[in-house]
Amino acid sequence: MAIAAQNPEPADAAVRRAIEPVTVYTLDRLPPFDRTFYETVRSDLTLVQALTVPPRDARAFEVPAGHLFRIVTTEGSQVGDLNLWNASDLRERFYSGKTRALHATHVSTGDRLWSTFPWLRPMATITHDTLDWYGIDAFGAGVHDVIGTRCDPYTNFLLTGGNYHYCCHSNLTRALAAARNLPLAAAETHVHDVVNVFMCTSYTRATNQYCMKASPARAGDFIELFAEIDLLAALSSCPGGDCGSGHSSDAATCHPLRIEIHRPRAEHLASWQPLSSNGYGGSHGVG
Repeated sequence: MAIAAQNPEPADAAVRRAIEPVTVYTLDRLPPFDRTFYETVRSDLTLVQALTVPPRDARAFEVPAGHLFRIVTTEGSQVGDLNLWNASDLRERFYSGKTRALHATHVSTGDRLWSTFPWLRPMATITHDTLDWYGIDAFGAGVHDVIGTRCDPYTNFLLTGGNYHYCCHSNLTRALAAARNLPLAAAETHVHDVVNVFMCTSYTRATNQYCMKASPARAGDFIELFAEIDLLAALSSCPGGDCGSGHSSDAATCHPLRIEIHRPRAEHLASWQPLSSNGYGGSHGVG
């Protein structure tokens, strides 16, 4: 709250605050994570593509349905900002708010990355995370954040009055424009809130403000995802480095990130098929 409360507490304030919360979406209502299937799929992989995302830049890449992709810290602790789209329809893209509501503020193995309405289906499933040991620390912070947005030149200008062109939003815009031969202005409309891969974040206890701390990722850490549909993805190597002190900066130590795309054995996918769109009819009560 920006200013002190302007209204006195009512007599029953303590009673109101003591009401027990309930979980909005319980995990038992979601399609179960088939651990045996995903462990089998990832047990025998063939590397089909690898690329490097330079510091303070982004790269776009496609992942066919049924393939896995890994984001790897190769030289040191580094945060990455990830966007996902349906490879054949950019209107369907990653929905951070619904992913957060269905799973948690931070995602790890077994969680899914969900798409926007009207599709609302898993785009990717996290199949391995070398940082799953971190959990939630004493500050309430976790890794692989879906509560933040992405550093951007507009907020930077609002707060500093200066132009900075290598924020993750701008990096992702350039990468998408190059990948789909789009004008920058057209590409920018498709850039959306991200998975802040490797980022360690929370909310302050006293003021409930978004806060970050140095990522616990080290060289060799990776997060691995299974593409549930044909994906176009873009990853930015954040100009904040490990985001331990700030972002949108040329001063932070930054490292490249590696992307690996792996193909499973065909027989491991024999009973699997890409997921269909959400089954809601779309009438919204009209007609």
